Amino acid sequence: MRAVVGIDVGTSSTKAVLVALDGRVVAQAARDHRVDRPGHGLVEMDADVWWAECRALVPELLAAAPDAEIVSVGVSGMGPCVLLTDDDGRPLRPAVLYGVDTRAADLIDDVTAELGGADAMRRRTGSALSTQAAGLKLTWLARHEPEVWARASRFTMPSSRLVELLTDEYVLDHHSASHCTPLYDVHRREWIDEWVDLLAPGLPMPRLAWPGEEAGRVTARAAAATGLPVGVPVTVGTIDAFAEGLSVGLDDPRRMFVQYGTTMFMLVPLTEPRPVPGLWTTVGDRPGRSSAAGGLATAGAITDWLRRLTGAAWEDLLDEAAESGVGARGLLVLPYFAGERTPLGDPEARGVMAGLTVGHTRGDVYRAVLEATAFAVRHHLDVLAEAGVVVDSMIGAGGGVLAPLWPQIVSDVCGLPQVIPSVSVGASFGSALLAAGLVSSVDVEAWNPPAVVLQPDPSTREAYDAAYADYRRLYPDTVEVVHRLAARS
Repeated sequence: MRAVVGIDVGTSSTKAVLVALDGRVVAQAARDHRVDRPGHGLVEMDADVWWAECRALVPELLAAAPDAEIVSVGVSGMGPCVLLTDDDGRPLRPAVLYGVDTRAADLIDDVTAELGGADAMRRRTGSALSTQAAGLKLTWLARHEPEVWARASRFTMPSSRLVELLTDEYVLDHHSASHCTPLYDVHRREWIDEWVDLLAPGLPMPRLAWPGEEAGRVTARAAAATGLPVGVPVTVGTIDAFAEGLSVGLDDPRRMFVQYGTTMFMLVPLTEPRPVPGLWTTVGDRPGRSSAAGGLATAGAITDWLRRLTGAAWEDLLDEAAESGVGARGLLVLPYFAGERTPLGDPEARGVMAGLTVGHTRGDVYRAVLEATAFAVRHHLDVLAEAGVVVDSMIGAGGGVLAPLWPQIVSDVCGLPQVIPSVSVGASFGSALLAAGLVSSVDVEAWNPPAVVLQPDPSTREAYDAAYADYRRLYPDTVEVVHRLAARS
């Protein structure tokens, strides 16, 4: 049996999957890990964990299918993240994570001014600066940790770090690079050298390639560490949410991809870069592909927090949330528990629960959290529509679709049908699909056909329209108080 390996380094775990070339999942393995929060607005991770978990997971897969002939490897990882390494490839400090890390927020206005203003920057990068921007994180490190910066020879993200350790190649995919605002030109598909020199001085940028291209081949050293065959091709890889999107198909410009995970990621494919205020303009998986993207800073992270806080089982919380019913018995939540990425761009936003009474149950709170993420998705749809990007359906993936309640609430709130595909393994499956593309022709729909289409329940429309209007009012009505509270945290 010819098969491929897909590996994904996520926020809360690393997952690996062994997939036959016909799309059949043969084996899976995972290792949980946690991020570090060493201070206000700081979210980091020990990057050595990524390679250690890769070395542990791949042998598990190979042992589960000893007759498998591994013909290629695909990688993906959370992002955009920033890891600085020295001449010997050793991490110089923990990796700085994506938009949930808000340390560079104070640089946004200064760097925007240095580059000639927001309009000048947006014309080249397609996006305004935000805490999501990996280029801004590099600038923060250069200016706040000069001793570390002086020793830095490379910067990688989780996917490109695995590529480097597997193949000795220093390469980054175009999609990840388009999250390195303001260092990447989304129109010319190249680094902006003069802005790199200004904002990341002296740091060589990785060569650029497309996610499904071959980055290199497994070295003898990597083969000894993982059990992979020497010389097997490895993809360039990409950010995990985008890899998962590729695994369900990203060809319809009227359909939004929604990833239900620790955070929530949304993406609408476009044929050319098209700035949407408040969202990110990114490039796609190959020339001629672009996208409008957005992300919540917390989604599943809130439900996991609530589960740990109450000590309840997932099944009980889901049953109780379903029993709570539409509107969570008058409870409304803002899901900004770690600031918010898009479309607010407010790192000092915080979670709010409005309408609490002593009669509310944990099921009501859980329901209100799920509805809050759905209102956030609808907010993104409104922003897209205002920019002329019309969406008439969704496709959902990620761990959150394994139980139907959450995606059904999103469909009800947004008033849109939603396709749930057959395979919800996650980004590791998308990475495997990219790997298969190195050695054979892959039909995404054959690999991952639709399993069910959720239809919005029209009986919920009136109640959700009213709740959504209150949701949109709640942030501006509370933001001053919330910012004062954030300053005290």
